Amino acid sequence: MLVSDFDYELPKELIAQEPLADRAGSRMLRVHSSGGLSDRQFREFPELLRAGDLVVFNDTRVFPARLYGRRAGVLLPENHNLRPFDKLREGSVAKNATRMEYPDATLSGRIEVLLTRRVLQEPNEWECLVRPGRKIGLGEQLFFGEHDELQAEVIARAEFGERRIRFAAVGDFFGLLEKIGHVPLPPYIGRADSSGDRARYQTVYARERGSVAAPTAGLHFTDGILVRMRERGIETCEVTLHVGLGTFQPVRVDRVEEVQLHSESYSISGEAAEKINRARRESRRIVAVGTTTVRTLEYAAEFAALQGAGEIRAGTGEANLFIYPGYEFQVVRALLTNFHLPQSTLLMLVCALGGKENVMRAYQHAVRERYRFYSYGDCMLVE
Repeated sequence: MLVSDFDYELPKELIAQEPLADRAGSRMLRVHSSGGLSDRQFREFPELLRAGDLVVFNDTRVFPARLYGRRAGVLLPENHNLRPFDKLREGSVAKNATRMEYPDATLSGRIEVLLTRRVLQEPNEWECLVRPGRKIGLGEQLFFGEHDELQAEVIARAEFGERRIRFAAVGDFFGLLEKIGHVPLPPYIGRADSSGDRARYQTVYARERGSVAAPTAGLHFTDGILVRMRERGIETCEVTLHVGLGTFQPVRVDRVEEVQLHSESYSISGEAAEKINRARRESRRIVAVGTTTVRTLEYAAEFAALQGAGEIRAGTGEANLFIYPGYEFQVVRALLTNFHLPQSTLLMLVCALGGKENVMRAYQHAVRERYRFYSYGDCMLVE
């Protein structure tokens, strides 16, 4: 199966750059298993649920994971020719200047770091993406904040700008992130983050801090929508999957079968496991809010089966399940999700549940009808 089979054309103007003022004001494309499509409003979601449905949310909370800072300075090699955009302690230098003219020369350019996954708590080590990725080497010291409130050292590197960094000890690490960090808006949102994104790029039911991207299907929910679901007797529960590289990393291979996802941390409480297992025993429909919820539930079911258990167990773990057409779902029967990037693993997951032809036809319909795409865009209900 080719990754290019999941491509589609999207006019740039359909990529939502700002959230709607009303969270629940989005459009919702309903995709039926029979192949039928119907244009609805998200406000109708509670009434479209069936009696006996269990709706499962991902209650992860986004933290300000994007940091802007500087390199401490790296001594240039003897024969290094400086380029006009390199910055030195003395200031800008002329093109073709050499170290002979600047014997104390060090690079100290601006950098961007996106924290993607905490590896160790003590010492405080993180996997991250860095820009410029090719320039930042092992042992470099990085500084963040106007007064260098956070300091880190690069201790390992991988491909595509991935690094592992260790932060110097501070009293309140996450408190400093809240102060100097930025909301990690996706790259297709072509603007800097604003103060409004702190609340808007977060679900109203977010609880467990740890994500670098929002589970965007949940952004449509309001307290009022949740009340209407309870009034209809719809059962709900929450699981946690902290969104990292496994969710949004670009696909860099040609064949779908060669894709490998990064692991992401998840947890399922005893209460949630009990509700999910009871719904499965009673053959009630389980509706996942977002692709991250799908991967959590399906990974937990597969892990339980490998352990010889017939039911999902409470606990924590690392999920890396890649779902694409041909996968046999064990838990999820319906999905609320936003529209995803072409050739992405998230689109492949949706195609696995709704059928590739159905879903790709739904995307073509959404483009024609001028739906808003991606994180701050509209949504679809796949049944």
